[in-house]
Amino acid sequence: MNWTDKGILLSKNKFQENSIIVHFYTRNHGKCSGLIFGASSKKIKNYLQIGNELHLNYNSKSNESFGYFKVEILKVNTPIFFDQKRSLYCIDAALNLIKLLTVENQKNISIYELVHKLFLILEKENWYFNYVFWELEFLRLIGFDLDIKRYAKKENNGKNEFYINTNLKRIKVPNFIISKKEYDVNNQDIIDGLNLISEYLQTNLFLPNNINFPYQRKKFIDDFKF
Repeated sequence: MNWTDKGILLSKNKFQENSIIVHFYTRNHGKCSGLIFGASSKKIKNYLQIGNELHLNYNSKSNESFGYFKVEILKVNTPIFFDQKRSLYCIDAALNLIKLLTVENQKNISIYELVHKLFLILEKENWYFNYVFWELEFLRLIGFDLDIKRYAKKENNGKNEFYINTNLKRIKVPNFIISKKEYDVNNQDIIDGLNLISEYLQTNLFLPNNINFPYQRKKFIDDFKF
């Protein structure tokens, strides 16, 4: 099987001395995995950064066999943020979600375009506000639409606070998710928003599928605590 496409690098892991196993999210083939031979060469090593977009030439002996990629750089995305630690944590966490929660070889152009949107969001000053809604949009695209506004209940405690009550716990909903207004959003609000989504992920996707809570996500959320 042979095809060409363009895709964003989601992950890479060393395989043997000069090769790596990679996952891409592509425009026309969805999430795809394979090998890149000679990945340690100076010609391609520098642009094999998570988040970069590459032109892909994929080859395999059959649909069932593990194939390999020949790649060329199309667009540098991640290195733009090398001096912004929190943005890098965000890229790592977001692309890990794409890798974990999308189906192999299933085309979804909307998800592909959403990954592109991530890097546009990161260029904004208050990107973390928009990023929470980015995660909610991703969940909607994979079939899990969190109608938070419908289930959040305002408590009469004089603090204008919203909560969702489940059988197991009471989860705070930051006001900006209800109002969708950007002003007066602080780090704790972002933590509350990400924790709310994390609780849903853990209960409905991670635990049922025996997926460990991703360390990339924990590292990203923890960064807002300092």
